[in-house]
Amino acid sequence: MTSTSLHELTATQLIELYKSGKATPVDATRDVIAQIARREPELQATYAYDPEGALKTAEESAARWKNGTPITKDGVTIDGIPTTIKENIATKGTPVPFGTAATPLVPAEQDAPPSARLREAGAVILGKTTMPEFGAMSSGLSSIHPLTRNPWNLKMNPGGSSAGAGAAGAAGYGPLHVGTDIGGSVRFPAGWNGLVGLKPSLGRVSIDPPFMGRVAGPMTRTVDDAALMMAVLSRPDPDQRDWMNLPPADINWTDLDMDLTGVKIGLQLDAGCGMPIDPQVIPPVLEAAKAFEAAGAIIEEVAPWMTDEILQGLNRFWCIRAAKDIADLPPGHREKILPIFLEWVEPVPGFTALEGYRAFQATVDIRKLTVAATKPYDFMLSPLSAHISFPAEWGYANNDVTRAHDQIGFTVPYNMSEQPAVSLCCGYDSNGVPMGLQIAGHRFDDLGVLRMAKAYEQMRPEMRPWPM
Repeated sequence: MTSTSLHELTATQLIELYKSGKATPVDATRDVIAQIARREPELQATYAYDPEGALKTAEESAARWKNGTPITKDGVTIDGIPTTIKENIATKGTPVPFGTAATPLVPAEQDAPPSARLREAGAVILGKTTMPEFGAMSSGLSSIHPLTRNPWNLKMNPGGSSAGAGAAGAAGYGPLHVGTDIGGSVRFPAGWNGLVGLKPSLGRVSIDPPFMGRVAGPMTRTVDDAALMMAVLSRPDPDQRDWMNLPPADINWTDLDMDLTGVKIGLQLDAGCGMPIDPQVIPPVLEAAKAFEAAGAIIEEVAPWMTDEILQGLNRFWCIRAAKDIADLPPGHREKILPIFLEWVEPVPGFTALEGYRAFQATVDIRKLTVAATKPYDFMLSPLSAHISFPAEWGYANNDVTRAHDQIGFTVPYNMSEQPAVSLCCGYDSNGVPMGLQIAGHRFDDLGVLRMAKAYEQMRPEMRPWPM
């Protein structure tokens, strides 16, 4: 055994202990279960939590490690690593409510691709993590889950929609967590909980069901662990359920060394839309840019390319989609939805067909503008968001349902353009909550984005102790 509590360790550290025989997957899982018992009453980050099933899986993994046969592919193993999965990523036998009490609770017939890849690799799945109503709020507010809070400051929001994954990762509920992201839903809770959150290129990780801009990605405490997780999540889905997936690629995910000499980085400090910039978010981003420049990179400030009109068009498009989901519910279920969510979709019946098409056109415009703006650079650097942490009880970062997605100006462009982007901690706000730095790259250059994140992780000031 080790003198350090096992729930505090990263996946790469646990694997070394398993190899040496100093700890087993059962030891690690028991310690994580004890940590969840300590923190879960106040954080409320889990759904369908299954400690008994996790221990059974850990025992099977421990036997493999004892026999010298852990599940390994291409030199990568996560066999026996405690892991959580976001609620909307199906796991066989567990209902998928999508964060709302309005969804009929029908057990999933099979694992979704990310769940299947993790299970095949021997990950110890502790259960699911919470998300807000229909996954359409950047918060931990839901009609079916208790309110999820930020472990750095319980009065503050964990962000969303991968709210539980963010809180769980920071609080020591195991080292590996997977979320989904269609406008920032991996990156926001990762950033506001101090984690590394990667939104891969669209199709790099197979998901079911796929949708425009929607991806699954790792949320971990280190870049090394995010890369390790990507090596597993990016493996092909034999059932080919994701009709938007990319062809399999031979990527050495754990090769994170990078020479920054001559790397051209665009620095974006204004999203051009949405919420006004809080002055607290800019200084740590500028410090990060200086660190990259000192390491040999070329920094050039970039003007915003998004507009408020385009952002509100995207909001209308998502609003129409949400109204369709509500219309498809069985009779009597609409009444179970959070009132604030119904208020958001209330204008939809008044939209004309022309307004609906223009709302869809916003997705195309965002893609076109983002690709053009980022083309001259190897990578882009920006704040994760314009604002700092906000109260746990709010559904939206500005608490304004009429401007429900004003916080996504820096993040959503890369969903629509299908480019990879990662967030990681660059400082702390006046509430003691982490703030995020976003690094984006060209489509398909997921490894390059992780290498940039690793470089920054090594250059940034020392982080505060995790809130465990």
